[in-house]
Amino acid sequence: MEIQVKMLDQQGVPDKRMFEKSQGGVSAVYKISLYEFENFRGKKVELSAECKDLTEKKLEKVGSLVVESGPWVAFERKGLAGDQFVLEKGEYPRWSTWTNSQNSSCLLSVRPLKVDSADHKLHLFEDASFAGRKMEIVDDDVPSLWVHGFQDRVASAKAVNGTWVGYMYPGYRGRQYVFEHGEFKQWNDWGASEPQLQSFRRVRDMQWHKRGCFIVPDPAPKPKPNPSPAPPAPPTTALST
Repeated sequence: MEIQVKMLDQQGVPDKRMFEKSQGGVSAVYKISLYEFENFRGKKVELSAECKDLTEKKLEKVGSLVVESGPWVAFERKGLAGDQFVLEKGEYPRWSTWTNSQNSSCLLSVRPLKVDSADHKLHLFEDASFAGRKMEIVDDDVPSLWVHGFQDRVASAKAVNGTWVGYMYPGYRGRQYVFEHGEFKQWNDWGASEPQLQSFRRVRDMQWHKRGCFIVPDPAPKPKPNPSPAPPAPPTTALST
């Protein structure tokens, strides 16, 4: 059974010059600023290329950061290993702004994240080696795979166009996994220890998208409970004389 999800991107089609930039040509620019403490304080390190060990830049920890042009992917450990954190254009004043995973508070390596085109297409498979149920996502974000019949399990994938980020839980929560253009025959190929993914979204490249970033929408307010009904008035009793 194949499931398709498709919506038109309303942000327009870029011109050829933008296409060449996003392809990683000589005019492509990446820039990220990393700060030692929250709210952009303390030691500052600016990068425009991959760094496999931030401690070599004399930065022992990262408390906040600013992506001036990107996108980037940061890693929990040195050598581009461990938990992944997708960083699009914008300001990140504290740890909780780039991840809601509480497994670690380390960020020790980063690299630019390539987006190969303005189009986005992703194929997900329930089993390894592209077998089992298939789901195709075209130019859309999917906050819950459950809605489309995929209950937790995604064991292989093909990123046909664009760059994607998958999350362990619905609503873009939990550990993040990057899917750049290519094939992923099993979950180890994207750095996971189990085939659990429940939401996906497109990574915004500032060359292709006007904002160049993704903002998690505020959660819907919880409905207020109905006030308790007033107790009924006691029955009146007529007294006879």
